[in-house]
Formats: sequence, C-alpha cells, structure tokens
Amino acid sequence: MSTETTTAAGGPTGPADVPAKGLRAGILDLGDSVMLGLASTAPVYSLAATLGLIVAVNGNYTPLILLLGFVPVLFIAYAFRELNSAMPDCGTTFIWARRAFGPWAGWLGGWGVALAGVVVLANLAQVAGQYVWLLVGDGSLAGNSLVVTATGVLFIVFMTLVNYRGIRLGEHVQRVLTYVQYVSLGIFAVAIIFRIAGGVPEGQAFDLEWFNPAGAFADPGAVVHGALLALFIYWGWDTCLAVNEETENPATTPGRGAIISAFVLMAIYVSVALLVMMYATVGTDGIGLGNEANQNDVFLAMKDVVLGPWGWLIVVAVLASVLSSTQTTILPTARGTLSMGVHGALPPRFGEVHPRNQTPGFSTQVMGAAAVAYYVLMSILSEDLLADSISSISLFIAFYYALTGFACIWYFRSTLRGSARNLWFRGVLPLLGALMLTAAFFVSAVQMWDPDYGDTQIFGVGGAFVSGVLLLALGVVLAAVCRFAPSTRGYFLQRQPPAARTQSESTRRP
Repeated sequence: MSTETTTAAGGPTGPADVPAKGLRAGILDLGDSVMLGLASTAPVYSLAATLGLIVAVNGNYTPLILLLGFVPVLFIAYAFRELNSAMPDCGTTFIWARRAFGPWAGWLGGWGVALAGVVVLANLAQVAGQYVWLLVGDGSLAGNSLVVTATGVLFIVFMTLVNYRGIRLGEHVQRVLTYVQYVSLGIFAVAIIFRIAGGVPEGQAFDLEWFNPAGAFADPGAVVHGALLALFIYWGWDTCLAVNEETENPATTPGRGAIISAFVLMAIYVSVALLVMMYATVGTDGIGLGNEANQNDVFLAMKDVVLGPWGWLIVVAVLASVLSSTQTTILPTARGTLSMGVHGALPPRFGEVHPRNQTPGFSTQVMGAAAVAYYVLMSILSEDLLADSISSISLFIAFYYALTGFACIWYFRSTLRGSARNLWFRGVLPLLGALMLTAAFFVSAVQMWDPDYGDTQIFGVGGAFVSGVLLLALGVVLAAVCRFAPSTRGYFLQRQPPAARTQSESTRRP
C-alpha cells in the first residue's frame, strides 16, 4: 500500500492531510467523473418508475415538482464540492462529519452511505432480474420469483467483480452501459417529438401553467409529497466524489463533476417529462401517466405505441440504466468503508487495497456480499417487505445528505465572513439544503408510519417505517460495538490508527 499523504487546500485552518490509500490516482478525468455521476442515478429507470407516481399526485404540475426536488439536491451538491476541496478523501460524508462533529457523527454518516447503497442494490438487482427476462421469449419468466432473484444475484456478483478488478475496467463497462441507455432514451424522445409534430389528437399542448407555483401550491400537501418523490430520483451524483482520490485534481474535479451531473440530470428529467406528458397526457386511460396500471413503469406502457416493433429498445435502456447504477452504487459504498478502515473506524482489513488492481478489494467484496445477503433474505421473507424496505431508502439518503450540509457549515464556520462566495456556498446554501432534507426526513418518516403506506404492516405501523428505523438503529448498535472493540476503539478516542500514523510518519522521512 502507498505510504504517501496527499494534502488538500482550502481548509478553514490550513490544508488537511488525506492519507493515500493505494488507490490508482489520477485515472479519471472530468468527463469520467460526470459520467459516473449521471450513471449512478439510473436516470432512465428513475424516470420510468417515478414519473407516474408524481403525476398521480401533482398532475400537470409535475415539471415544476421536478425542479423543486432539484433545489435541495443542488444546495447539498455545493456542500459536497466545498468539503471535497478541503478534504478530498474517498470517505466523503464519513470523514467530513468526523472532522466537523466528531467520531460518532462520522461513523453514523459512513453507515448512512453504506446502508443506502446496500438496500438500493437489492432494488436494482430485482429490476435487472425482471427486465432481462422481459427480453426473452414471451416475458413470462419475469414473473417467476426464483428466476428473477437468481438473476439479480448474478448481476450483483458480476458488477462486484468488475469493481474489484479495477477502476479502469469499471469505467469502460460504465461507458458502454451509459451509451446504450442514453442512445436508447434519445431514440425514444426523438420518436415522441416526431409523433407530436405529426399531430397527436389525444395529446396535450405545452402550457406555461405547468410551471406556475401559485397553481401547484393550491394543494401544499400534494407539492410536499411530489417533491419528496422527485427529490430522491436525483440521488447518486455523489459517486463522483467517492472516487475523488482516483480523479485528476482530486480537490477540484470531482466537485465540478457533481455540479455538472446534477444540472444535466435536472435537464434530462424535466425535458423528458414534458415530452411524455405532451404525448401521453396525465389522463387515467390507456397510456396516460395517471393510469394506475402504468405507474410502476410509464415507459413500458408506452414503448410499443411510440416505437412499434422497436419497443424493446426502451426495455434495453432501463436494463442498462439499472446495471450501470448497480456498478456505480458499489463504488462509493466500498470506498466509504475503505476510508473507515484506514482511519480506524472499522477493522484494519477494510482499509486494505488490492496491490495489483488498486481497488478496495476486501471492502468491495463485503459490500457485494452484504447486498446479496440482504436481497436474498428479503426475497425469502417477503417481496412486499423488500419493496417497503426499499421505500425507506429516502430516510437514509436524507440523513447523510443533511449531515453533510450541516458539516459543511460547521467545518467552514470561521471562513464564512471571508467573502460573499464563502457565505453563500459554504454557509447559506448548504444550510438551506440541510434544513430541507431534515424536513424531508421527518415528513417521510411520518408518511411511512401510516399503516396504509406501502405493502406491509408491522405492529400496526407501516413496514417501510419499521425497516428504515431498525436499519438506522443497527448503525448505532454497530458503532457502540466498534467503540469497545480493540481494533476500533482508538477511533472513538480520537487516536491516530497505526496505518494512518505510518503514512504520516513517512512524509517526514528524508
């Protein structure tokens, strides 16, 4: 393992030392960073699975809701950028929260990142397993639970292996999957444009009223519900921050990649939503976005009408979207636990980097195994419970995004008066984003408490709430275990771990 220490500029009290971990430095450029940010959100699948749900709540105001959901995401993206400029450590929220608030906050922030990744991998595996069999024969095998689960497990294992073998191999696979999904989505969008231009009697014309806040806020509850749905389809752009130590100019390039990918995602979501609304309408009949039969996947309902015999392209696009997100979800979770191992928050084995592949070998394997175990266990217990546990992801994301926003304000508190730029990008915007996400956390929790929320009930409470709270509480239990474990208690006592101490000492050698 490398024993060098990289130094980042921009901290409030001087540069911060970031222990080199043996990762392959400088292998990714800005384009790679943006691509990873875009791929991680699974934009085609996110739109397909979420657009109908937002329309059901907000109707024609859906484009405005997509913009409102983007606002806190953008504000937190600025927090990620500023913190990364000072501490370009692949642990991201873990290391930033630790520096701002102490070891417990850091550990729980790292847990939030890992938890969201593991749970969403179960969702992605389920969707990948279904979509691959939709392309085979008459598609009936997509309804076979055993076949779908086995296929999903194979996809997780394969993507784990890709990440284990090296960041460059992963980047090549990611580039192919990204091209496939965006080319397919582009063909779908162009086909809709031609059909609209040719005249669609049952369609609806564009109307500026769709962006009118006064009309949307006539039902504030609907706006809040829709914005919560929209908020989390943007999640994933922070992957480009988790590979900061493998990116050119790690203090600046990943932050730029995060901001660029966030804006590109917003443009894709709003423009595609507008086209689909104009063509299919928000009605409740046929391919209408308000039709309950279409809400789980609006593109699947439209594919044959829009593309005819080429309708399979949209199935391929969703599948490529899910697979690319599977790979890029493993990246930040493995690198987060790598950083936790290097800094002593997890056993030293987690801090090991494969000497030839220059990847977090053990952490990658553990994340893949955890995702497989969770997916198989939930599938055996109940597919409804699996679906509800996936719904609880919103709690995990809101938790660690909000923690990052608050960490930014506190870490840079002494510099906020230094310039207008510092005040806005290190103070005001991260604070607003963190407050919005904190509110989203509690609103989501209240909604999930309702026994009618989701598909399961546990002790008279919504299954999504119970599974979400239990998984978050598990992080507190594991942190307490690590607090007293011989190999990790030094982290909580804020002692420098042996690995990091060796790295720091090496920089003082002549």
